[in-house]
Amino acid sequence: MKPQIFVFLLISLLLSCKDEVTTTDSLLKYLPPNAALIIKINNLPNFKSELKNNSFLNKMDNLELHENISRKVSDLENINSDATCVLAFYEIGKKNYEIVLVSKNTVDFFNTKNVSNKTIETLNYQDRNIKKYSLDDSEIYSIIEDSTIILTSSMMLMENMVRAKVDYPIDSELKKLYETSEINKPATLFLNLREPSSMISSQLIEGRNKLGDFCDWISLDFSANSDNLNFNGIAIASDSTKNFINLFKRTNPLTNKTPFIAPLNAQAIISYTFDDYLVFAKNQNNYLDRTRRIDSLFNTIEELGIIYSNSQKAIILNSFGTESLSEFLDVNRTSSSIYQGSEILSISAHDLLTKTFNPLVTDFESKYYTILENAFIFSEKKEILQTIINNYKTNSSFGKTDFYKSAMASLANESTILFISNASGIDFFTEKEFPSTFYNSIKEKDFSDHTFAAQVVAEENFAHINFLVSKIEKPVKTKTVTPLFTLELDTDLANKPQFVKNHRTNKQEIIVQDQNNFLYLISTEGKVLWKKQLEGRIQGKIHQVDIYKNGRLQIAFCTNNKFSILDRNGNEVSPFKKTFEGGNLNPLAVFDYEGKKDYRFIVTQGEKVFMYNNKAQIVDGFIYTKAESPIMQPPKHFRISNKDYLIFQLENQSLKILHRTGRERIKVDQKIDFSSNETYLYKNKFSITNNKGVLHQIDTKGKLTSTNFNLNKDHGMYATNNTLVFMDDNVLSIRGKKVELELGVYTKPKIFYIYDKIYVSVTDIQNQKIYLFDSQALPIANFPVFGNSIIDLADMDNDRKLELVAKDQENSIIVYKIN
Repeated sequence: MKPQIFVFLLISLLLSCKDEVTTTDSLLKYLPPNAALIIKINNLPNFKSELKNNSFLNKMDNLELHENISRKVSDLENINSDATCVLAFYEIGKKNYEIVLVSKNTVDFFNTKNVSNKTIETLNYQDRNIKKYSLDDSEIYSIIEDSTIILTSSMMLMENMVRAKVDYPIDSELKKLYETSEINKPATLFLNLREPSSMISSQLIEGRNKLGDFCDWISLDFSANSDNLNFNGIAIASDSTKNFINLFKRTNPLTNKTPFIAPLNAQAIISYTFDDYLVFAKNQNNYLDRTRRIDSLFNTIEELGIIYSNSQKAIILNSFGTESLSEFLDVNRTSSSIYQGSEILSISAHDLLTKTFNPLVTDFESKYYTILENAFIFSEKKEILQTIINNYKTNSSFGKTDFYKSAMASLANESTILFISNASGIDFFTEKEFPSTFYNSIKEKDFSDHTFAAQVVAEENFAHINFLVSKIEKPVKTKTVTPLFTLELDTDLANKPQFVKNHRTNKQEIIVQDQNNFLYLISTEGKVLWKKQLEGRIQGKIHQVDIYKNGRLQIAFCTNNKFSILDRNGNEVSPFKKTFEGGNLNPLAVFDYEGKKDYRFIVTQGEKVFMYNNKAQIVDGFIYTKAESPIMQPPKHFRISNKDYLIFQLENQSLKILHRTGRERIKVDQKIDFSSNETYLYKNKFSITNNKGVLHQIDTKGKLTSTNFNLNKDHGMYATNNTLVFMDDNVLSIRGKKVELELGVYTKPKIFYIYDKIYVSVTDIQNQKIYLFDSQALPIANFPVFGNSIIDLADMDNDRKLELVAKDQENSIIVYKIN
């Protein structure tokens, strides 16, 4: 099924279910032909109640289609009957829909007693009395035909019905569908997709209307509760017309494997299955009006899947025998690379899938592929294959998501066509297939707690159809670590990726630089928002500041010879563009003494110290402008009992502890052969190790104590005021509790304190494993994971579940979600 069919049926068409209808043959004959939509209602009061209490429909009130239809049917609130009725929508003018309602007439069927602003008059047309109700800003016309009442919002439609004597022939296929509709359901929708004025097709972008190719007629039995919308029914396609569902005629549905190959963060999947490729290929030739020899190369294919992830596509061919296709692809390969033990190959046959599987696959170039067991997976970019491989190897698939499980709870285990999407997927398809006004309305809605699904099970002359929108049923507990996305940069990374806050959304984005000095800002969905080429390599950490104190954040950093501040869009903030002759700058230090955003930006160059304020001016009164020896690390600021302490490590083994004015606050006489670690505040003492693994601590009175931990020269250290962590060879020590890891080459440890919990991370860059522990040195569930650098950890999307970002391959980053 093409995604736009499902998306529109569930987002716009279903919105027309406002006050609707039920039918018998005697009622159908009163309906003029060419209705855009017909709705049968078995019990109008119950139907209204289900619509009113559904959480999904309640979010859709401001959609243009919803508003237009609601205005037309709002007066039907005055209907006072539980009899079967039928409601039809007719397009009178572009995107203007008028209604006709037919039902058995009863006393006070249309009761307007409670309408204060009304007039009722009787009109005469061709010797027939027509009652006109003017209710506030709307008009309703009615006539009685035998024991049947007919209501319409259009005088033109009423005149047409009077002239035709309201005895129209009933479409044979509509009659057939009506006879199979469920009488115990609140309502059934009937759509004639062949009609060019279809309420569905008229909403699509011009030139995208392919819905009439899907089938001739479709009926959907409606049921709803507060959390779910369900539509189950039948699609009919005649042999004489070009119908999409006839592609699967005389094939049997199979279990869909695509969801368990798709990565966990996929936006949507579509799976097509057929138990006999030869039958499918013959149907395909008929559909495309062609005579083409059927290629035995694909005889073993039984499923074609499409994965949508970060607005990219991957195509899966599931096979029960891979030999012949493997040989063909091997002949057409042009290059290969290894990713996590799996081979990713590029091929020259870019049109392989579009030529073979049109119309299931269109607008796709098969540039790369990989093989996972019996599945051939093709893509236009390598990154999506890397994400699929990573998820597959960590057993993290789309099929394990809550929204997939919620959808499948109401669907059959075997499908001819299966479509499942989350809210991000719905946004993606509406942006592609619908006008911007419709897309913008959908984009404003928060459907993150809903799953969207469609299922087709083909039979000989028809197909079973199932659509649903459902609240996601979340398990009480989940403990998983899943790759969200990988992103390949233009060249190798120059520094580790880190999170930065988007002040507009309050979410975290990712910033990283490559070796061509391009700085990238990357969204929470893995899209590059912008990249900017800098003149040099960023030194150390990037800081976020709010120099104007208005809630808008900037990023501040030093390169080898410049101190710069950029705004949210990557533009330089004047006058923060300071160039330093000779270069060799240390990483930037940023102090905010009292948390009032009166920043001090400290640039150190050899022995020189430059302190700037929010206006990029040198701070008057700061006297420590030249150190006694070159400065080794960016200076640190600590605040203890309302006193400020500035810490400088010098190459002459001096530790300087200064006032904020630059005067000496604590004199440290002892020389320290500093390790490569920074100075930290631990137990309210300034703490630093030397190259022999001795921890030196200085209290606020200048007393120095030393503790020999017998650490190797290349040990790592990190500390907060209450937690001390060492990494020594392959032994990690957290608060004195030691964990022996496998032999490797480890980064320095790093401590994160998020949501009242301490996390300690370290990465084995030799074996490319990221470890994460709690404050008791206990491993976080499902770690280690694949990665190649020190991590950054944050709640990226404000759902109180953490994400981590790290280097993946030399030229790519990877983001994981910790559930």
